[in-house]
Amino acid sequence: MNNPKVKIVVAVTGASGAIYAKVLFDSLVKLSGQIDAVGVVMSDNAKDVWKVELQNEEYKNYPFQFYEKNDFYAPFASGSAKYSHMIVCPCSMGTLARIAGGISNDLTSRAADVILKERRKLILVTRDTPLSLIHINNMKTVTEAGAVICPASPSFYSGPKDFEALARTVTDRVIDLCGLENESFRWGEK
Repeated sequence: MNNPKVKIVVAVTGASGAIYAKVLFDSLVKLSGQIDAVGVVMSDNAKDVWKVELQNEEYKNYPFQFYEKNDFYAPFASGSAKYSHMIVCPCSMGTLARIAGGISNDLTSRAADVILKERRKLILVTRDTPLSLIHINNMKTVTEAGAVICPASPSFYSGPKDFEALARTVTDRVIDLCGLENESFRWGEK
């Protein structure tokens, strides 16, 4: 593979859908040969939601560098660290709003601001329903700024057999958006 290794920031917010973060983490571990660094920031609510929904604290066992939510000395708090991608998974509507408003009051919103100002790829795996006009306008704002909205809307045509496989239909799209080579279901291919 000729592509250079990438540096990825993953932010996990307190939106429901910890399974998406878990499956994304699992995929990033498998694809580590294509990745130079993975920096993770989890909100306190994200940790609580993980415990409630997945009934464990296994996020602590992943081989990534974890940063505190207000650690502005994290490398991806500056564009000079050259993190090329940021994934917010799942992305709460509050986090979306702060990113859309350019409010850098924690590491997640600061890192997103950096990714956007450097014209790098910000992927927001939004997880809420129904959507208000405020949510839709915030999505429009971040999309116009260069972000990609990748809703946590699983697909069913691959015949997922369990919750993780269903969640993977979303996270595989995220992996594709990062330009990583990943074996996954491809429409029209056997």
